[in-house]
Amino acid sequence: MKPLEDASALLLPQLTIAGRIGLAVAMAVVMGLAFEGVYKHEERTSPGGIRTFPTLTVLGLVLYFLEPSNLVPYVAGLAAVSLWLYAHIRSGTAPREPASDPPRPGLMVPATNLLAYTLGPAALTEPPWIVVAVAVATVLLLESRGALHRLVRQIPSDEIFTLGKFLILAGVILPLLPDHPISDWTPITPFKAWLALVAVSSLSYASYLLQRYAPARSGALWPAVLGGAYSSTVTTVALAREQGRLGPLARARPDLAIGIIVATAVMYLRINTVIAFFNAQLGLLLLPATAVCFALAAAISAWLWLRRPSEAAPAGAKLPAANPLQLGTAVTFASLYVILAVASAWVSHRFGERGIFTLAAFTGLTDVDPFVLSLAQGGVAGMSLRAAAAAILVAASSNNVLKGCCALAFGGSRAARPAALALFLLAGLGAGLALLYAR
Repeated sequence: MKPLEDASALLLPQLTIAGRIGLAVAMAVVMGLAFEGVYKHEERTSPGGIRTFPTLTVLGLVLYFLEPSNLVPYVAGLAAVSLWLYAHIRSGTAPREPASDPPRPGLMVPATNLLAYTLGPAALTEPPWIVVAVAVATVLLLESRGALHRLVRQIPSDEIFTLGKFLILAGVILPLLPDHPISDWTPITPFKAWLALVAVSSLSYASYLLQRYAPARSGALWPAVLGGAYSSTVTTVALAREQGRLGPLARARPDLAIGIIVATAVMYLRINTVIAFFNAQLGLLLLPATAVCFALAAAISAWLWLRRPSEAAPAGAKLPAANPLQLGTAVTFASLYVILAVASAWVSHRFGERGIFTLAAFTGLTDVDPFVLSLAQGGVAGMSLRAAAAAILVAASSNNVLKGCCALAFGGSRAARPAALALFLLAGLGAGLALLYAR
């Protein structure tokens, strides 16, 4: 049996190498198909395609096998392919007659050819998923050429600049921040505070992009869903003002009132998602309560939607889409986060858990996110999970009371009454659930 085992031991590496070579050639074929569909329609003479890419992959493999230690043949082949592509690009930069000649080649043509040349050695030396991922990414970039160019024309330059600043805050400043407590009062660290900012801003920015670039043609439900993921308070004020602009004698728009309730329903999902990201145990503990509040808000919204007048065609509702990645917003959030974390720790030390509940009721009248995240990250040392859950529910209920009052103030007592009553009902339910958690 030993000769058979030795033969198997020799055969298995060869089969593995053969499989990796086949994978590289197959991925080159896939890239060639995508390249043909995009570039061959414009210029048949563009180098690359379903035959060229696999050939380049095989060429790279052969030259790599000739001298895998110092790679001299492979590098020489890479230089030759590069010179060939350079000559093609130079031939395309000569003056042309604009009426008849095809467009001049760009860098995508030589880049994809060089990528096909390197697939072979990559398949032999790296895990197979890397080769597949590179090929898939290349195909997606090729196929989305037109869509990406249209996207560039649609996005204003100031938004790209703002996103760049945010990436600096998240990818450069965040790793450099110290991870030790900022005060003896609280275990919150600068790193945790900035991480909370990055998490909330990322969720809000996704909602902002959808509001701006995927707006609803009619009705207030879709803007309300997106607004609830951004800020249910801002959404409530915006929808109530939309109703108020119609005048006190105008017919109430049911979609606006329903949108206010929908935004609050989404708020509960948003709160629980963000909490679970930082504290899975607290998120799991809060899940039944937030699920009950969400279900009640969804049920009220569905009931009002079914009872709306059939002839009432929902009109469009535009919500203010303020960019949440502005530096001023980031600094305000971080400052408020630190202040509330220190204040929560001091109140807990001085007045106990009842003091935290009182502070939660007051913070609900502003922005609940900094307070909620400070509790989720253990901002109050020694506070039990049930007490933290109760405080979060108190803050959310207080915020619902504020939104109900804003709905009545901006939308009118008659038109906004259904939404306000629903928000007050949710506030009462949240307070009752908080009492159960506190016990």
